[in-house]
Amino acid sequence: MEPTTTIRTELENFMKQNGLNITQFGLVAGINPGTVSGIVTGNRTLSVHQLDRITATLGHPKGHFYKNYIEEFLNTATPNIRRVRPLLYHCAELDMFDCIEQVVNLLMEKLAYADALFVIAEDFFKQGKFAASIILYESVAVGEKKQHSERLALCQYRIFMAKQGEDQEINYQAAIHFEDYVERLDDADQLDALKDLVNTYRSLRKWGKVNIFAKFMGDKAAIQCGINQQVKLKRRKKKKNSVNPPFVYWAYSYLLHAGVCEAQKDYNQALKYTYTYADLSWVKETGEQTLLWKGRFTEWAQANTYVNKLLAGDIGVLPDYLAYVTSKKNEVLTALVNIIEAANQYDFNVDDVLKRFELEIQSLTEQQKSVGVYTQQFMSERIAHFLQELANYYLRRGEYQEGFKYLINSLEISSTIKSSSKASIIKCVELFERFKKYASSGTIDTYQNLINKVYEIEKS
Repeated sequence: MEPTTTIRTELENFMKQNGLNITQFGLVAGINPGTVSGIVTGNRTLSVHQLDRITATLGHPKGHFYKNYIEEFLNTATPNIRRVRPLLYHCAELDMFDCIEQVVNLLMEKLAYADALFVIAEDFFKQGKFAASIILYESVAVGEKKQHSERLALCQYRIFMAKQGEDQEINYQAAIHFEDYVERLDDADQLDALKDLVNTYRSLRKWGKVNIFAKFMGDKAAIQCGINQQVKLKRRKKKKNSVNPPFVYWAYSYLLHAGVCEAQKDYNQALKYTYTYADLSWVKETGEQTLLWKGRFTEWAQANTYVNKLLAGDIGVLPDYLAYVTSKKNEVLTALVNIIEAANQYDFNVDDVLKRFELEIQSLTEQQKSVGVYTQQFMSERIAHFLQELANYYLRRGEYQEGFKYLINSLEISSTIKSSSKASIIKCVELFERFKKYASSGTIDTYQNLINKVYEIEKS
């Protein structure tokens, strides 16, 4: 909604209605009377701090006059970045994104402001003000487009990360758009960007993309590992480093390749990749961070060795796998998914395992937090998938009450996942239709209500 009155008019009306002269109002608002006089006569600019004091004195919430301020004080002359910077921060706090866009458009008429806007965008990003940061990054990127600069790539990297959330389609489109910019980043940022990009494709189960960018990341990391070893004893100009040592990205690329093979049910090949990243004896550094990561990959390799052997039909590893998982609380969900999948595939009884983790299973439908490298979106899908497998396990055994309970729970979670394919919902429908004749009338009603809800969401 556009401003209907000016700041000056509202200020004059307030003073008249309350019988205040300029000096009295200045004392109440904590503003120099000369400044108030200049505002009233139109001969004085107004800072955002002064505007906020006037706004509060007039009884309005913070930000009430920001649109007026842009129209009356910024539109008429070239904005001063020192005057505008606090306005941008306040607008970001208040989610006044339309005002941010207006200010940025005014500033970007002069490309000289691009540096300042980039710095502010980086600050917004670090503070988690992602929507506000995107506006600034996109504006800076427009000014960089013809230059193919590294800063353009960095802007696109930040935009990609800022857009990551629960909507899979937005995540996917952001990833596709960012692909073309990865190689323009410097070497250190490239590794972290590739890691983030491949994690997005992993959460989306775009296994072809995961393989492509995992290989890209692994090759880049291998080169940097070689460079680091060659220059270790030489003096060199200090360069920007990736967040983690290069070998971490190399090992992680093999972990990702193994994950793709596991998803494609090629468990023997998955084991080969696992054995590769498990052996990090060639990494000679002994720093704290290096030892920490080597320990993590050793643990992951141990767990994934159990997993792939189990999923390949080697039930004999189950006791060792359970012993390993018992001390790793964050791995319980993943372990339960793997165990119940294997039980359904090879038709063996895991009632004792389900009894052992009964409390953990009961809490899964309420679990919302991210774990490890998994996003919340990925975790929701993981939980929904596990509950489907659990439903399948009980339904095949004729324990229909338990089976339908977990099926309904899975459908409830699946209906909240923003996904274009809705594969999880389709699996629930297939499973329900297969065992529908054993469902009670109450279960059928609950199921139908959920399906109607999903239909309405899709329709809207």
